[in-house]
Amino acid sequence: MKSGGGFRWGVLTIICMAVFIMVIDTTIMNVSITALVSDLNTDVPTIQAIIAIYALVMASFMLIGGKLQDVIGRKKAFLIGVGIYGIGTFTASMSWNATSLLIGWAIFEGLGAILMMPATTTFLTSTYAGRDRAFAFGMWGGIGAAGAAFGPIIGGYLTTYYSWRWAFRLELLVVVIILIFSYLLSESAPTLKWRELDFIGTTLTFFGLGAIVTGILLMKNVEAWSSISLIIGAGLLLMAVFWFWQKHRLRTGKNPLVDVNIFRNRTFTLGNGIGTIQNIVIAGFLFIIPVFLQSVTGVSAFETGLALLPMSVMIFIFSIGGARLSAFLPPKWLLLAGLALAIAGVVAMRDVFSLATTIPDIIPGSMVFGIGIGTILSQITNLTLSAVDEKHSTDAAGVLNTLRQLGTSLGTALIGAILLIFIFSGLLSGIAQEYPEFEDSTNEELATILQSWVEKMQTTDISTIPEGTQETATRIADQAISAGMYRCFDAMAILLVIAFLAALALPGSPRPRREEDKK
Repeated sequence: MKSGGGFRWGVLTIICMAVFIMVIDTTIMNVSITALVSDLNTDVPTIQAIIAIYALVMASFMLIGGKLQDVIGRKKAFLIGVGIYGIGTFTASMSWNATSLLIGWAIFEGLGAILMMPATTTFLTSTYAGRDRAFAFGMWGGIGAAGAAFGPIIGGYLTTYYSWRWAFRLELLVVVIILIFSYLLSESAPTLKWRELDFIGTTLTFFGLGAIVTGILLMKNVEAWSSISLIIGAGLLLMAVFWFWQKHRLRTGKNPLVDVNIFRNRTFTLGNGIGTIQNIVIAGFLFIIPVFLQSVTGVSAFETGLALLPMSVMIFIFSIGGARLSAFLPPKWLLLAGLALAIAGVVAMRDVFSLATTIPDIIPGSMVFGIGIGTILSQITNLTLSAVDEKHSTDAAGVLNTLRQLGTSLGTALIGAILLIFIFSGLLSGIAQEYPEFEDSTNEELATILQSWVEKMQTTDISTIPEGTQETATRIADQAISAGMYRCFDAMAILLVIAFLAALALPGSPRPRREEDKK
């Protein structure tokens, strides 16, 4: 241990608590969709947007969040982040509508997290050395994996038997504990000045990424299709400007938000692409499964958490245990195996969604999917970051964290939009088959009514449906959701195949030598 005093693992305990509450946030909210829609008088697209914006805030500001600890000191940055995060959790726990949830959870908690997350690794690096540091980073990664794995069951239990608000209240309690024991944390001397920060680059990333995600979220609205390409195009243009702005700062000797030259490294670039796709898929998966289970099968939030538990446990086990396999097999081949298993799991699940689907039906495919995702996670971070030389390690870590959060935002937006688009298409098709006597305008009107009802997670009445047709309308809606799930899994399979092809393009890596081989 390099420094410290008092409890030997005090710093690690504080950091693990911080990582845990940041990781469980999204998974807790996903299983609580029906309760959120009902309690806040909102709909699924609004909750989808809030989840996407939470990850978008972190993606947009993660890079400058890491730089801020170099300006004001890591302890001060971390504690300011904890304070902002605490304000966010309190506001979210008291939410009276979707706007207050957006402000508390997506904005305040997101901004708090971008100050907290980068500091977690530097605290461990500065506090521990040798075997202690290895153990500390192992716990750091394990707690993160555990939070992602068990967030759904924790959130589901609290939502079903108490309230989703208790998830935020318990997070607030953890925030208070962190603040009480923050005296154990050590401060660092500032190495940057405020004027050296790249605020223009940060603004470009926020509006650029925001435009891309907004365009994808708008895909579900047919009337907005004419402007979607313009919105996404504007976002891509802003990101291109960001790229050249970073180049300009490098040429003029100014401190860039990120040294974009690291993207010349093929392994780093491909690894980040694969990691982003993996996050798109897992975020989309965790969004659409609760929507299907709670809408079509009518299960509770806790039962939804139980349904996701086998997959979550597989991710947890293989994300930790899979790292040891790299001592015997090249990381590239383990990564390819993980992607192949994830594809197999997605393909196996594609056809299980129907009106008769039960929780046991999704478990085999979801477990194979979880094993694959866990294996990917066990290799991709180390493979990506180890390809970059040490002088660029901070930039590389910042890019990796930014793109993973962007993947989460894009996954919720893209896969969710695909589900909603094909639900409406399925509603039109089902109504045309069941009511051939209706005019096209009547079909569209009825489909719009059912779409609104589905987006309310079927928690409101459908008295506006023609009398005597409610039961048929409910069946049409559930069939449309099931058909939408097929298309979502098709999209996820395509994305994973792209990631597999990218992994094939990675440079080959030799099989690591074991200690007994060296003797």
